[in-house]
Amino acid sequence: MAESKKVAQGTYLFREGDHPDAMYIIKSGSFAITKTKGNTEIVLAEINAGAMVGEMALFDNKPRSANVKATKESEVVALPYDSLTKQMESLPVWVRAIMKTLNENMREANKKIKLLENTNPDEERFPPHIVNKYISILNLVSHKYGKPEGDGGLVITSVLLRNYTIQIFQEATNKMQSVVNALTDLGYLTQEERGDGTQKIVNLRPQELFSFVDWYNEWLFKQEKDRLPQLSDKEVEILNGIILFAKRVEPNHKGFRKVNLNDVQNESMKETGNLIRVDDVNPLIEKKYLTEKIMDEKGVYLMVALEDVEHLARNWTIVNSLKRKLR
Repeated sequence: MAESKKVAQGTYLFREGDHPDAMYIIKSGSFAITKTKGNTEIVLAEINAGAMVGEMALFDNKPRSANVKATKESEVVALPYDSLTKQMESLPVWVRAIMKTLNENMREANKKIKLLENTNPDEERFPPHIVNKYISILNLVSHKYGKPEGDGGLVITSVLLRNYTIQIFQEATNKMQSVVNALTDLGYLTQEERGDGTQKIVNLRPQELFSFVDWYNEWLFKQEKDRLPQLSDKEVEILNGIILFAKRVEPNHKGFRKVNLNDVQNESMKETGNLIRVDDVNPLIEKKYLTEKIMDEKGVYLMVALEDVEHLARNWTIVNSLKRKLR
């Protein structure tokens, strides 16, 4: 027997993995269909009054495949499977067979789509220019709608970011969520549940992300002969070590800081936790991130311009970290 049921904002109609017992018609309000990933939820879709949810398990009684959470005060009409099954028995056998086949095909298609997204070796799921595009969307929404918080942070909502992503730029919201999660892990964002199925997102260092997007876009679309080669994690680690020691030296009249590589080799393990040998800087010199070594009776030196290399080390850290996190 159909039964009307009120669902408070932020309350789950059912959760992923729950045993199914009914399907629902949304009478009023709206719901978010989400998947749990770690400590966050990825919003797959939003459904409103007149939509139906929970119907697939009517045929195979499989556990719920996603969460359904009310995003505002809502009301649904619950249709218990027991009653529906009895009514379906009055239908012709061929009608029931068609409905069951359609349901099975839908589940199988969903599995194949997920498999293709995750394992297709011939297609990069997050090519560099797409990653930069998602960060650009985040920057745009932060700059246009962000409310200041703390020391330069900007606050936006996950709903606003999702709407811009899918409605204006027609990009996948699940991929945007992956980028947001990765930037959260890197310390550029924070996410906080608001209790209604949405999140408060704080862009902690928007100027750094703005600068990164401009730099990465320019680097990506330069001809290879005109751009600096990419740095590996190890090379970034070495460059950051050199930067640490350069900050302890006063710049000369041209802005260069004279770094003693013998001191770096002797003290780097204690200062950074990693040994940086004199010759470890050779690849960075070959790639033109650092100048040629200078040798005299007191040791081996580098002349370092912090403003030229500091942002490069930071940006390559972001690039390499995002590649690992978005595989």
